[in-house]
Amino acid sequence: MRTFVLEMPDDVTDALRVPQPEQQDRLRQELAVRLYQKRLLFLGKASELAGMSKWAFHVLLGNEEVARTYDSEELAEDLTTLERLP
Repeated sequence: MRTFVLEMPDDVTDALRVPQPEQQDRLRQELAVRLYQKRLLFLGKASELAGMSKWAFHVLLGNEEVARTYDSEELAEDLTTLERLP
């Protein structure tokens, strides 16, 4: 696993309208939603980034009014995943 560190100035994190203990999870979810919305990540990887099940991530996308997409690339990824299952 690669570690990606995002440094933020204290005044920016202090300005976030999210309680400090929830900031890291919330920022991961926000990033995952936007990367999915811009079609830079497929649903499975976006939900993984968000630290959520696919179902919970679907709910989050609905709450954020983000349209879901499913294209041939995602189908291929899902089929590859299924082939790896015992």
